[in-house]
Parts: sequence; structure tokens; C-alpha cells
Amino acid sequence: IVNHSDPSGRGSSAPSGHLKTPATVEARGHWGSKAEFILTVMGAIIGPGNVWRFPYLCYKNGGGVFFIPYILFIFTCGIPLFFLETSLGQYTSQGGITCWRRICPLFQGMGYASTLIIVFSATSYITILAWAFFYLFSSFSAELPWNMNTNFTVISRRVLNISGGIEEMGSLRWELALCLLLSWVICYFCIWKGIKSTGKVTYFTATFPYIMLLILLIRGVTLPGAKDGIIYYLYPDISRLADAQVWMDAGTQIFFSYAVGLGFLTSLGSYNTYNNNCYR
Repeated sequence: IVNHSDPSGRGSSAPSGHLKTPATVEARGHWGSKAEFILTVMGAIIGPGNVWRFPYLCYKNGGGVFFIPYILFIFTCGIPLFFLETSLGQYTSQGGITCWRRICPLFQGMGYASTLIIVFSATSYITILAWAFFYLFSSFSAELPWNMNTNFTVISRRVLNISGGIEEMGSLRWELALCLLLSWVICYFCIWKGIKSTGKVTYFTATFPYIMLLILLIRGVTLPGAKDGIIYYLYPDISRLADAQVWMDAGTQIFFSYAVGLGFLTSLGSYNTYNNNCYR
């Protein structure tokens, strides 16, 4: 029986070996500040799932009408699950797999499933990052490759050299392979010292994307015809609310928007102090 006044087992009344001991928790470490935790979560959320997927789904599912099921699912699904995963990690001081094992050994299968999803996501996102580095290095040329459509087509074929099928491996693209290696190296050094390095790196990696999105927003709304484009994009189609697919897309997008069901919110929350107000 665990002492309810201190469920993590950090108090002296918790049975030895049942949950984490004070020495083990201390060795695990904590965030240097609450800002580091918040910025790390922000960095985890602002990804292709939000930047690319949401605008597409919004336009596809009735424009401004899409916000109705989306906001509804925020309060009934997104925020509760976000709070659940964060508080679960903080409560147990465990990662995405072992936290469920502490609750019920049978539940650790959910942790393994989340880890498998992360593996697939990481290998796809790291490839996108390699493409970004490739285009970044290409932008240092005297004449930008995307100044003319013909040039852009040429460089696009260099990046997306699609084969005839999955059975055709194709040749090794050294420039892309080196960009991919660079991406993995940067990711490694961002996390090689755990939260000590991750917490510091996120001061840049979490804020820079938001700054760039703000710049792109200002640039976009000041272009000629921006008002007409926004109206066309967000013009509400009320009839789409009767389509179940719209509600399904809104629900699945919440998982992308709040990064729930992936396990790393639990891991990030596990580095909070036990009495941290994660609800706030």
C-alpha cells in the first residue's frame, strides 16, 4: 500500500523497492527551471503535424467550420490527455514505458506501442530535416535554384528522385546522405546529456520556429490579394458539419496538435519536481 500523501514513494513511509526511492529520483535529475520544461514541450508540439497538416485539413473540411469540432475536441480530448500524460510522468518519475508498468504491468504495452510510433515519426521527420539542410546549403549559391521554375524542377528531382517502386533501391545520393548524417549528429548533441543539454537547446529550437512562423504570417498577410485568399480559405461551409469524416479529422489532428499518445510528454513530465503545478 502506497502512502497517499506521497504517492511517488519519495517519502520515508513508502515501502522500499515498490516505487522509486529518493536516491533514484535525485539521480534522474530535474529541469533547471520551469521555463526549460515549457519550452521543450513547445518544441515538441510545433512540428510538421501542425504546420503542414492543420491548414490542409482546415481547407479540406469546410474552412472556418473546421474550428467547431477542433475546439470541441481540444477541451474534451486534447487538454485532458495532455494533462494525464504530463501528470503521470511527474507522479511516477518514469518514462513512457515504465510509467505504465508502475500503474499496471499489463499497461506497459501502450508504452511500447507509443515508442514504436515515435521510431516511425523520428525516421520520417529526420529525413525532412535533411531536405531542409539540403535546400539551406543550396541557397548559398550565387543564383538561387528556385528563382526560375525550370531550375526548381531540376533541384527538386535531385531531392525527390522517386524510383519505380519500393523494390528499386536506386543509387546512393551522397549530398543527401551527408545532410542526413548532419541531422542525426545535431539531434544527438541536443540530447546527449539528457535534460541538461535538452533544456538549454530548447531556448533556441523552441522559440525560433515560432519567430519564423510569425515572420511568414506577417509576410503572407501583406502580399497582394491576401485578404481574398484568407476569405477563400476560411469561408465556412456549414453543411460539412454533417460529415463524420470532418469530426474524425478534427479528433486525429488533436493528437498531432497536442502530441498526446506518443509517450514523450510523460517522459518530459517525469523530470518535473513532484510538487510542480503541472495543471497550471
